[in-house]
Amino acid sequence: MPCRMLVLLLLVFTMAPRSYAQVHEKPKRIVNIVNFIREIEPRSAEITKEVLYQTVVSQINLFSKFHLPATYLLQYDALIDPKYQQLLKARADAGDEIGGWWEITQPHVEAAGLKWRGRYPWDWHANVGFSTGYTPKERELLVDVYMKEFKAVFGRYPATVASWFIDEYSLAYMYDKYHIVASANCKDQIGTDGYTLWGGYWNQAYFPSRLDAYMPAQTTQGQIGVPVFRMLGSDPIYQYESGLGSNGQGVITLEPVYGHAGASSDWVKWFMQSLADEPCLAFAYTQAGQENSFTWDGMQKGLEMQAPIFDSLRRAGKITVETMEASGKWFKEKFAVTPATAVTAMSDYRSEGHKTVWYNSRFFRANVSWANDSLNIRDIHLFDEKVRSAYLDQRGTSTQCVYETLPFVDGNKWSKAGSLAGLRLVELLPNGVTKEISSENPVVKEAEGNQLLIAWQLPTGEKFTIRFFEDRFEVASSSIGKPVNWALELTTAQGIQIPFTAITPKRIDALQDGFAYHITCQQGYFEKPTANEPYILRIMPANGKVVISGRTE
Repeated sequence: MPCRMLVLLLLVFTMAPRSYAQVHEKPKRIVNIVNFIREIEPRSAEITKEVLYQTVVSQINLFSKFHLPATYLLQYDALIDPKYQQLLKARADAGDEIGGWWEITQPHVEAAGLKWRGRYPWDWHANVGFSTGYTPKERELLVDVYMKEFKAVFGRYPATVASWFIDEYSLAYMYDKYHIVASANCKDQIGTDGYTLWGGYWNQAYFPSRLDAYMPAQTTQGQIGVPVFRMLGSDPIYQYESGLGSNGQGVITLEPVYGHAGASSDWVKWFMQSLADEPCLAFAYTQAGQENSFTWDGMQKGLEMQAPIFDSLRRAGKITVETMEASGKWFKEKFAVTPATAVTAMSDYRSEGHKTVWYNSRFFRANVSWANDSLNIRDIHLFDEKVRSAYLDQRGTSTQCVYETLPFVDGNKWSKAGSLAGLRLVELLPNGVTKEISSENPVVKEAEGNQLLIAWQLPTGEKFTIRFFEDRFEVASSSIGKPVNWALELTTAQGIQIPFTAITPKRIDALQDGFAYHITCQQGYFEKPTANEPYILRIMPANGKVVISGRTE
């Protein structure tokens, strides 16, 4: 009898549903150290081939000292240089990864039987130095000649090929024919170096659409099956509005050449603490390292400060430092489609009272930002794999390159200095005046089903929550006493053209670069302003809740 009872109890226990805490796997927090290599630097006579080479030697020596695996990505001109071949063959045997850096150079183009159009043997303009500047057939030739050369040198094809941006045709060709397992592109930016990538899957990694390499896909059929990791380790609080009101964005990243960021020990410790400890859902990610064009003199101080921090966090079991190939294989084995992730920074290294949460899924991204107790949903961009890139079927002719997604809220491009756009929570007072609802001491936590929850309570007892799901988000209130009459209110700077073409109670129609999409209110309703109202629209709750779909249809 006791034995039968024990067996019965064991069966009951094993068959009982497990709690969220029991089934929720501890998220992996990944650092890839990526150093990409150019053979020449035409922008400065002082940066000779030898300076570039010795920079890579110094990087290898530093990361080897701490036994930190690194990924070295070769531009074609460096790939065919015997000095780099000899140097990096030894690193491949030591556990580092050797892969491809996809900026196009004169020897690369000529090896493919094409005519070089650049000003220098390496030209950073988008229509010359990147694959978007070539026809689909020319892109195939460039990929084939690189892969052939790489295999001749290293005995296999590269597992990782990355760049500031790679067009969707080239990326799909590399994946389908040569089976690359990882790629990477630049952080979100507007205009830096002539390249705009804006509104995409913020940081982390995603499976790209076959029609647009910057756009996350929603289905396995519509995606290229290689994860694209976002580079540079972008400041989650301050990068977004950097340079607002000026002619260009600043750079606030983990790159070790920037004294206010990647070369500052205070900033790096804060950034890595956020990466290692704060809520992130499926996984957290950052890319460290630096291109050799910045030279060892420029990066030495920053890298020598960063390396022991990475080593210490790795030894403490808080982060995983691995090659990009290893991360790509893990991602592909773990996720069939792009997962929901988050980037959270609930402290401010500048002590100015700012906090932020980024949420990503295969359907949309959103950013909640705080300035002290003032909350602003400053960014929502939707994703749709049916969007066709301007570079899918034809080459780009401009020296600039632009990849964007589908905006619902854009707190950068819809703002001006002193007038920040966003979706704010307001109380509607009886006299027609509104006042912003404060968000004191918000708590961010991972919830069941890979949801992200933000919660806070007003002094009156009213509780508010923002909950992000993979395909929607909710804003809700609950009260003990008299409820607050509230709404979400979208404002922009004056004179800003936004893509909305029609606003009805349940739907907003919009048009971005000829692509029609819409935003749906599943609970509550949209309300257009009356004459002279300072807002673009209000989202009114129903039964204390607003639910907005993250899907475009």
